[in-house]
Amino acid sequence: IVGIVEQESIVNGNAIRPGDILLGLPSSGLHTNGYSLARRVFAPYPLDTVFPELGEPLVDVLLRPHRCYLRQIQSLQEHSISIKGIAHITGGGFAGNISRSLSPGTQAVIDTSAWNIPPLFQLLGHLGHVTREEMYHALNMGIGMVLAFSPDMATQARHVLPELLTVGYITEGNGVVLK
Repeated sequence: IVGIVEQESIVNGNAIRPGDILLGLPSSGLHTNGYSLARRVFAPYPLDTVFPELGEPLVDVLLRPHRCYLRQIQSLQEHSISIKGIAHITGGGFAGNISRSLSPGTQAVIDTSAWNIPPLFQLLGHLGHVTREEMYHALNMGIGMVLAFSPDMATQARHVLPELLTVGYITEGNGVVLK
């Protein structure tokens, strides 16, 4: 995906402050991360295997198209909802991607119990004996994009896009903490 943005419209995270809210948009599957891990874990299984947890052939789950979030971002902008930061959860997972969107002196606290982990990720962890730390480093765990908002804008954003999930908040500090 290639795009262009006007200088004044760039969302670079510089406005992120302690007290801001992190909302997540669900992913449709692996997206662009975790395929090496998935290949290793699922190598012994034929692609037409239907795991009870998944309810459909493995090939369909693994090849589900990456979700595009453009319409959701545009909808928020059309409603004059100011987005302070955006992190696409791809390779590097939560810490690797969210940390790049933070302003200096801020820390993202991600509440990993705030959403239900999709069955694909649970199955990968179980069959592959993958640690929790590695799961959140290699996979999106069901959240494909994380957006930072002021508390009042977060409330408005959830009214415009009810699928948004509160996944964390911003404190003083540095980096990303998964709790």
